[in-house]
Amino acid sequence: MAEQKNRKPDWVIAKERARKSSAAETIWLFGLHAVRDALANPAREKLRLVVTQNALDRLGDLAGMTPEITDARVFDRTVGLPPDSVHQGCALEVKPLGWGHLDEVAISGAGLPLVVALDRVTDPHNVGAILRSAEVFGARAVVAPARHAAPETGALAKTASGALERQPYLRVGNLADALEALKAAGFVTIGLAGETDEGLEEVLDRVAGRPVCLVLGAEGPGLREKTRDTCDYLARIPFAGQFGSLNVSNAAAVGLYAAARRFKSA
Repeated sequence: MAEQKNRKPDWVIAKERARKSSAAETIWLFGLHAVRDALANPAREKLRLVVTQNALDRLGDLAGMTPEITDARVFDRTVGLPPDSVHQGCALEVKPLGWGHLDEVAISGAGLPLVVALDRVTDPHNVGAILRSAEVFGARAVVAPARHAAPETGALAKTASGALERQPYLRVGNLADALEALKAAGFVTIGLAGETDEGLEEVLDRVAGRPVCLVLGAEGPGLREKTRDTCDYLARIPFAGQFGSLNVSNAAAVGLYAAARRFKSA
């Protein structure tokens, strides 16, 4: 009876298990560019480097790691990558990056006062491309929910073309709460939605001088109702012709360009 009384609540046990699982998690990055950038990142905890001789000759600085050289014919089996991975003969086992908290990175971090928030964007290729655009246009962070969003994976890293090592990708428990925190810090939140009448540039002109968070939803469903309600504005990217839809990563690039241009010209 005493043992039952002292037992931790189920939610505490589940949280502790999730924390332990996260601490034990590792991922495989693959492809020359992604591996090279991860090796050059001092914040990245690196565990195991597997390469073919040809890839080793092309990789450059190994950051003090001792590589495991394997034959190209057995590379896939050695590492256990998905069969469609374009690995170029190199793979690096790493721990996920820890970027810190929203207030440290997105609200008061380096870069333009510009943030991208992703509402259940689960395709790693889209998120990787968005990270790349966010780095190019100087955004402070890309924010996404911890669940129902693309995790840090080799496919995401390869699409990001090195940006994953430099562009903060923050995973938060609740996206609406993160948006509210950004708003409390002075950010204006603009949800991109094709069905609204007001154009993105009109909204950006209206909020000129304020920090901006662009909010994008998954292709198809778009922004969830709760996310839409949390946004200060909804805006659309104007289009010509009858085809009026952009891939989410392309929409992010256009939105980032439009917002960054205003900060840099101010």
